[in-house]
Parts: sequence; C-alpha cells; structure tokens
Amino acid sequence: MTEEFTHVEDGAADMVDVGDKPASKRRAVAEGEITLAASTIAAIREDEIGKGNVLATARVGAIQAVKHTWETIPLCHQIPITNIDTAFTVNDDVIRLRLAVETTGQTGCEMEALEGVTTGLNVVWDMVKAAEKDADGSYPETAIRDVQIVEKTVQRSEETA
Repeated sequence: MTEEFTHVEDGAADMVDVGDKPASKRRAVAEGEITLAASTIAAIREDEIGKGNVLATARVGAIQAVKHTWETIPLCHQIPITNIDTAFTVNDDVIRLRLAVETTGQTGCEMEALEGVTTGLNVVWDMVKAAEKDADGSYPETAIRDVQIVEKTVQRSEETA
C-alpha cells in the first residue's frame, strides 16, 4: 500500500492545512518507562533525591512539554489542550509514565502525548543522574524505552451534537 505524504510537496516540508476540517474531540495516550537502579528508586520513594521531589517535578515538565510541542516539532500545529492527565507507576527498577492529552480541534494530539512522556522521563533522569552515575561516569542501569502511543480516539463533531 502506497500512501502519499501530506507534509512534503516537491521535496520541501510544509505544514498541512487543517483549516477546512471540522473540530473534533480528540484524545491520545502515550506511555514509556525509565529503568533505574533499585537504590535510586528507593531514594525517589523516600524523597531523598537532592534536587527535590522527582515525580512532582517530572509531572510539571511533562505538562509543560505537552503545551509547547508546537514549538519543538517543526510541522506540528499549535492546538488547544483541554486536559492533560499524568500517572506514574513506580516498581523496583522501573518508573512508567502514562500521559493522556485531550483537545477539541482540527488535528490530533499524538505528538503532544509523546512529547510529554519523553520529557517527563527525561526530567526523571535529570533529577537522579547523580545517584545513577557509576564511578567511571557512565549510567549502566539508566535507559528510557518503549515510548509509544497506546490509545487514540476521535469523536467527530456530529457525534458530539
């Protein structure tokens, strides 16, 4: 199956015109995880990280990233965000972030959800990097992985009337 790219014309990248599309309620959910040393997870749980509360800071960073996605992804539209929901799950060596974004507009919010998860997990890493660093300066247990869209819904305007 061959699909035509909508963002490229004659080799030049361009933003897609969504002006004639009807507004729809849209939701995208992304997830991802960061693996950390068990001792770092314990320090996060006990709020013993020197920079402050890791998950509270990561939540704010994730929300900020969602709201500013259009500034960092060149062909992404600036959309009205109506809701952002973040949920962290902390296990022995992994922190998972699930982030849902909602909008009512003419284009989806998948990029915003992905940007929020990625930034939220990056904030976790930034907050704990001193605790994670080995004597040689490496981060053997730290990895961000499995960032992906896990849900996407569109409720067309005729369905909302």
